[in-house]
Amino acid sequence: MRFPDFVLLFNALWFGGAFIQFSIAQGNTLKILVPREERGNPIAPTLSASVAFLGGINLPIGLLSLYLLVARPAFFQAIEAQLALFLFFAACHFSQFAYNLPVLMRGGRVGVAYWPVLRGPMLRIFVIDATLFVANTVVAMVLGS
Repeated sequence: MRFPDFVLLFNALWFGGAFIQFSIAQGNTLKILVPREERGNPIAPTLSASVAFLGGINLPIGLLSLYLLVARPAFFQAIEAQLALFLFFAACHFSQFAYNLPVLMRGGRVGVAYWPVLRGPMLRIFVIDATLFVANTVVAMVLGS
């Protein structure tokens, strides 16, 4: 398996996992985002239900990665198509990483606001999205050279 194949596999696993986390395990996601003492707040169920769309966004990205890896469609053989798609995947990971940066700069969880970026599941999300952003970017840079 070549490096780009590993990157596609990890993209598929990561975005598929995000689908499960946000769309299927919404209650678990609520526990990550909302401190225990605030889970009785009437807005908590609305927040829990609203994260499902995040899974909905991640699922097709994961399925696209898996499709490209397994089906090897003819259009994906062109370097330009590979370059465009790896840049797309890099942008997906970067956006998820980048939107955690302001939360991190505020100090993570501040009272009941935001979430703890540097510990628990959010740290894993932060690091993996950064790593996969770099991996997809490296593949794109190699393809572009």
